[in-house]
Amino acid sequence: MTTMQTSRPTKPATTAGGRAFNFGAGPSVLPEEVIKQIQQDIWNYAGAGMGILELSHRGKHYDQIVADVDCDLREIGSIPANYKILFMTGGATGQNWLVPANLLPIGGTGDYIVTGYWAEGSVKDAQQYCQGANPTASIHVAANSADQKHSYIPSDEQTKYSAKPAYVHMTSSNTIYGTQWRGRLPNAPAGAPLICDASSDIFSEPIDITKFGVLYGGAQKNLGTTGATFVIIRDDLIEMGHKHIPRMTQYRTYAKDESRPNTPPHFAIYTVGLMAKWIKKQGGLAKLGQINRDKAGVIYKALDDNQGFWLSHAREADRSLMNITFRAKGGDALDEKFMTEAKAASCDGLKGHRATGGMRASLYNAFPAEGADVLADLIRDFAQKNG
Repeated sequence: MTTMQTSRPTKPATTAGGRAFNFGAGPSVLPEEVIKQIQQDIWNYAGAGMGILELSHRGKHYDQIVADVDCDLREIGSIPANYKILFMTGGATGQNWLVPANLLPIGGTGDYIVTGYWAEGSVKDAQQYCQGANPTASIHVAANSADQKHSYIPSDEQTKYSAKPAYVHMTSSNTIYGTQWRGRLPNAPAGAPLICDASSDIFSEPIDITKFGVLYGGAQKNLGTTGATFVIIRDDLIEMGHKHIPRMTQYRTYAKDESRPNTPPHFAIYTVGLMAKWIKKQGGLAKLGQINRDKAGVIYKALDDNQGFWLSHAREADRSLMNITFRAKGGDALDEKFMTEAKAASCDGLKGHRATGGMRASLYNAFPAEGADVLADLIRDFAQKNG
């Protein structure tokens, strides 16, 4: 005689405002209080009689927005005075060309550590730059985790730098494959600044900016909505940048003109400002980092407790706190069934990238802890019912 197994009830599968839990990789979830502020400011910003979408990027209101964003980001990230915070367009992908165009000397070599899909794209675009605009320069792949489907972060022993790299490029958190540099950074050769695509995990926990020459990324994951690309860059690298490339591709142009040499994506930058203030309100990066570790820990524990059913893509030591990638060992049909049931429980955006399949749960700064609890319960219950 068999006993019917009943699953325990999950927690209410919506936020207090009745919204779905958004696990999407980007554009990502925003705090409800920030959304409500945006709603108000779209109609009438700070008593201006017009909304944020209509304000002049040369007016006093936007002057104040720019000043506040710079001040608040410096405060939460402990960004030193010898770094500039720039806002550009084109996303992190646009920086794939701009980094070597600005920073790779004639005849120089840029070293790249390849840990995922976007890092692969960085190499391809940098190579294209060399072939077209700087043919005596070259790109060297110092390490590559593709041999194990980018499930790990290469060690220093696995990394072989070129003789004298102009810089070393890395991707801090790999959105598609779910790996992240945890507790260490590449041991770059002396004199080679570390250039980091930090799109997926910028300001998700404390960070030592002085370890990097440049940090860049799209703002639409942890710092706001689509349209703005942040670039945090050391002053000396701005000055050494090439001057023969088009003016609008030079970092110095944006540094000189407060990121508005032309009309900037001012709504997206304004949203970054709201998120910076929200981060401060949460208690800063130390407090937020602990919250993010707890959220990820809840889901990883559910997966680990059911290892006979679920497969996590990333090696345990290199698991990302921002992007959790997993799949059912039983195949694609079970993955699809799980996502259908999860969506019915108001857990949306879980479909993995086409490069990896399976599921991906993105837990950016604004993602509520309740949503992690709900997904963890779904993971356990689905394994019990279908295992």
